[in-house]
Amino acid sequence: MIKTVIIDDEVNAQNLLEKTLHKYFPHKFNITAKCRSVDAGVIAIQTYEPDLVFLDIQMPEKNGFELFRYFDKVNFETIFITAYSKYAIDAIRRSALDYILKPINHVDLTQAIKRFESKSEHSFAQKKLSLLLENLNVNDQNTSKIAFPTTEGFEFIHSNQILYCKAESNYCKVKRIDGIEKLTARTLKFVEEILPPHFIRIHKSYVLNLNFVVRYNKSNKEVEVTNGEKLPVSFRKEEEFLNAVLQNQ
Repeated sequence: MIKTVIIDDEVNAQNLLEKTLHKYFPHKFNITAKCRSVDAGVIAIQTYEPDLVFLDIQMPEKNGFELFRYFDKVNFETIFITAYSKYAIDAIRRSALDYILKPINHVDLTQAIKRFESKSEHSFAQKKLSLLLENLNVNDQNTSKIAFPTTEGFEFIHSNQILYCKAESNYCKVKRIDGIEKLTARTLKFVEEILPPHFIRIHKSYVLNLNFVVRYNKSNKEVEVTNGEKLPVSFRKEEEFLNAVLQNQ
């Protein structure tokens, strides 16, 4: 069974999550503790050494992110539970961590559990959580770092190192400004959603970092970037692209 700790200051939310887990995943979860604060959660994790922690973000006194400052090494996976803060959700997504929005429904929960079960080890848990805390402390999204899932694990790249991303069937190629290319095991749509606002879709196959635009040729609808490459801009994306370039200046 999967040893689990639930940390949420709302008792009703704790009980609902417990009932949903037992209903849709019978005999799979051993809920060793239900805690109403970060401090109680730290003690429970140290005591029971869980495989998985469900962690509410907004709690009195200390928010959920502060829990990780009490551990030198993180040996458990985390699924965040939140009803707030788009900024926090963006940071969680860029760090390749899972979250569920309140009120919890069994569809979102099932998807998160399936992703947890597909992970064979916790070797990246520490890195992903460290990245989350780093991204939360960054005011300038240009300097944020993003975790890109690959077939081997994760590739951690600063957003200001990314020139563009290109669709490759059900995968996505990330082109860095130093010329290195990385293939991530996610679609371009997924990658687009975790990138900062200065990245924009210019074509069905391309998402571009506006910081590296050199010039645009309206006659053949091509944008030139700093490495000399010319990327296509689709007709329906042209106006949005031109407006974004002007706003990014």
